[in-house]
Amino acid sequence: MNDTSRIEKELVSYLPQENEYIKTLVDSMRYSLTAGGKRVRPMLAIEFSKLCGGNEEAVMPFACALEMIHTYSLIHDDLPCMDNDDLRRGKPTNHKVFGEAAALLGGSGLLTLAFETVLSEKAVKLNGYEKCVKAGRLLSECAGVNGMLGGQIIDLESENKQVPVEHLRVMDDKKTGALIKAACILGCISAGADEEKIKAAEIYAENIGIAFQIVDDMLDVISDTQTLGKPIGSDKENNKSTYVSLLGIDECRRISAELTDKAVNSLSAFDGDTSVLSDFAIYLRDRTK
Repeated sequence: MNDTSRIEKELVSYLPQENEYIKTLVDSMRYSLTAGGKRVRPMLAIEFSKLCGGNEEAVMPFACALEMIHTYSLIHDDLPCMDNDDLRRGKPTNHKVFGEAAALLGGSGLLTLAFETVLSEKAVKLNGYEKCVKAGRLLSECAGVNGMLGGQIIDLESENKQVPVEHLRVMDDKKTGALIKAACILGCISAGADEEKIKAAEIYAENIGIAFQIVDDMLDVISDTQTLGKPIGSDKENNKSTYVSLLGIDECRRISAELTDKAVNSLSAFDGDTSVLSDFAIYLRDRTK
């Protein structure tokens, strides 16, 4: 899952055409959308589509929409009113380059562009109206109040408080896990998969989503700024309860391994070669950045 060249090309193709009146807005959107990253969500959508007999061309609009929403969330997360971060992916954050107002609008522009992409003429031609409607609804649910946004407000209101692990689990199921779940299910939707496979994809997503966040919390303690491309120690600085602060490094390693095993086992519902997805789950568990 490391060939992202086509995703990069497709992402740029959906950006609006510049003109003198909206240049700053489009530049802000492009700056963060092309700043690199693992492209985890679009690659998951593509792999699940392939596994269910779909094709990369059809699922690509859905995959790009996912990355647009993820990128918008990062722009807003970095703002002074949220996490107030100066670096993202080793580069100055969007508001440090374009100012807070343009960053806010750039993130909002990517959010709305995501739905324009899912419902675009190209997406409809490749997937049909019914699949595009399902994709749009799933994206709105996973990105909205009962998904990522809900997780973000829980996160903000958890600062400077000691909250239990169960609280973190609910928060991360929404803030991190919802878009990962959307990615896996969108791949299945594009390919026309049955409900059994969609449920298996959801189980896979739920487990790697929490494992991903647990490892993130670990890296905030044991990694360094150069490796991660963003400041470390921000969780402790912001007095946030994390899996590490509540459970310790060793228990976090044990739980992330258990969740990874559950994710890999869920892939038995699929008939094709699941090695890419199982290897990816293991990579997320063992990653260093």
